[in-house]
Amino acid sequence: MNFLEFIKLMPVVGILRDIPKGTEEACAKTAAKCGLKAIEVTMNTAGATEIIASLKAAAKPLGISVGAGTVRHGSDLEKALAAGAEFIVTPNTRHEVIRLSCTAGVPIISGALSPTEVQKAFDLGATAVKVFPVNCVGGPEYIRALRGPFRDIPLMACGGVNAENAAAYLDAGANLISFGGSIFNPKLMAAGDWDTIANKLNQLLAAATQK
Repeated sequence: MNFLEFIKLMPVVGILRDIPKGTEEACAKTAAKCGLKAIEVTMNTAGATEIIASLKAAAKPLGISVGAGTVRHGSDLEKALAAGAEFIVTPNTRHEVIRLSCTAGVPIISGALSPTEVQKAFDLGATAVKVFPVNCVGGPEYIRALRGPFRDIPLMACGGVNAENAAAYLDAGANLISFGGSIFNPKLMAAGDWDTIANKLNQLLAAATQK
């Protein structure tokens, strides 16, 4: 099963930005309990490489794929791959990062915003294209507009996605959606309030599976 087939099981990617060290196991268990299948740790999180390795060890037995996000440069990619990232997510369209990820055989969801960037990212070999920040340019309607000419390109909506609009993004043509601090809030994680996180996550995943 390739990455796109795997992620169709639950078309949602959780973003962990500033996850406190030591919470990886609790995070993995919460994600698994709710049904989340993919989590990325952003590379601008303190101790990101160590967290990726630790989270992957906790998540793999639970059937969760762990990747690296905010991979902006080749140096970020090298560190992410060394840590064992199973997929890569970028906020931008960068030839070097896409090429190196493809060479390594690691799925990459490349960031893009304009139609030109969406096509460029896909032409360079991106597994899917992250439309970011989609909430700033029309939300679901922007995805719907892109889907007209780009019917063959897998799109992930990122930026302002929540339980209230998750279904709208998928109905508009997004193959995937992603979320971050609105659910995986660093303060809640540090406080060990996984019940609140789980409740919010359940609401979003329920909305995402209504389609």
